[in-house]
Amino acid sequence: MPSMAPASHCPAGREQAVSDLLYFGTAKPGGTVSLKEWSDFLWEVVTPRFPKGFTAWQAYGQWKPDNGDVQREVSYVLNIVHAEDEITEAGIRAVVEAYKQRFHQESVLRVSSPSCVSF
Repeated sequence: MPSMAPASHCPAGREQAVSDLLYFGTAKPGGTVSLKEWSDFLWEVVTPRFPKGFTAWQAYGQWKPDNGDVQREVSYVLNIVHAEDEITEAGIRAVVEAYKQRFHQESVLRVSSPSCVSF
């Protein structure tokens, strides 16, 4: 399998960016985060911080919390492709913290990758 060139060496016509994937669990006290609650969260919390756009989808996953019991649940994934800067970093941290507080979550998984993008 060919390796992808590092983002610092983007080919002509593409620019360097960061692709952040955020994974949000849905189990909460008394139930799960509904599609309506997720949609409201995107509109109220994510959209004001990332008005240029993002992509979100529903997924299914599992993880093992500190108590050792494997948890399986529906989850939501949010992909934000952005320039690397302090304002964006603060926005992503704010989104993560808002979700944890609003839905009583222990954690939100974040995966950041360098990318070459074109529009």
